Amino acid sequence: MEKALEKLAEQILTFDEASLSSLREKYRLRIEQFDGTRDWERAVIIYSIINAVSLKNNLFNENVLKRKRGTE
Repeated sequence: MEKALEKLAEQILTFDEASLSSLREKYRLRIEQFDGTRDWERAVIIYSIINAVSLKNNLFNENVLKRKRGTE
């Protein structure tokens, strides 16, 4: 399972955040319409992945800025 998750993470790292962000609202709206189907479950996972990529990028950018400030 861990190897499968690592492979999935590698694939997700290739996704463009701007493209993902354009899908965020679509999936947010979908998960608000709970129906318990597999489609709804997939939408929750997709929405979470989009948010995870955004969080990763924010953390990355914050740490790059901290390092730059530390070297100046």
